[in-house]
Amino acid sequence: MSDLATAFRLLAGYNRWMNERLYALAGELPETELLADRGAFFGSVFGTLSHLVVADTIWLKRFRQHASRPQILAPMDTLETPRMLDARPCADLAALRARREWLDGIIVAWVDTLDAATLAMPLEYLTLRGDPFRRPLDGTLLHFFNHQTHHRGQITTLFAQMGVDVGVTDLFVRLPDPATPDQ
Repeated sequence: MSDLATAFRLLAGYNRWMNERLYALAGELPETELLADRGAFFGSVFGTLSHLVVADTIWLKRFRQHASRPQILAPMDTLETPRMLDARPCADLAALRARREWLDGIIVAWVDTLDAATLAMPLEYLTLRGDPFRRPLDGTLLHFFNHQTHHRGQITTLFAQMGVDVGVTDLFVRLPDPATPDQ
């Protein structure tokens, strides 16, 4: 990676790619399997997918307050800030998948605008309890993508326990080949 902005673009693309794969697999399962409590942090596959949408919504709304090009994150204004991390923002998988795809499009578009100066700026926000926080944007964005990977790892484990083969999930497969610059 030549710089952080490039690394974040890679992570945003990886995030979208993995979400597409997990939702495609989830779409092949009966609703009862998706909703079954499997002992994960957020209970079920659906609960964990919902948590990722909730957490991403919260963070994107925080990033909206910071963004150097806030119009890209303006669509976030149409969503209410979730009050609980285990909220269910959508009633079914189809609606949740549509929301996920919409959020991933916003994430990719916003990350494409980031540069070193923007990433160096601090992010000031309030927690869900209303406590003020100030953290570096670059570190916060690393947390954002790491959090998604953490919970997607839980989902892939739940899928494996159900006999669903997720295939390769490594970021490594998304790295461009230096011999092929047009990837």
